[in-house]
Amino acid sequence: MAKFLAIYNGFADDSDKDDLDAARQSEFMNAWASWAQAHQDALVDPGAPLYRKKRLTADGVEDFTDPKTGYALVEAASHDEAVRIFSDHPHLGLFPGNSIEVLECPPVPGG
Repeated sequence: MAKFLAIYNGFADDSDKDDLDAARQSEFMNAWASWAQAHQDALVDPGAPLYRKKRLTADGVEDFTDPKTGYALVEAASHDEAVRIFSDHPHLGLFPGNSIEVLECPPVPGG
């Protein structure tokens, strides 16, 4: 089994976020919990939101923003299988344009 990192990208604008009332938030969280339960055998780390961000370079540290809103880590037999795990994730329907990147995490060579 290989490990795969899923990065959730959110493209909601301020208006979209204002329209996300408590009932819709609850509906999303219930859908997420159902998704996580359905895929619990594959989930290595169910993930978390990504908030305050800092970028480090040779020139120093800076705050930054990007569309990455969360992550999860799964194990799957193939990259295609990992993608299928996320194909019904409720994040995809929360806001127009939302996406999930699924990246393979190969073992460290010699590790």
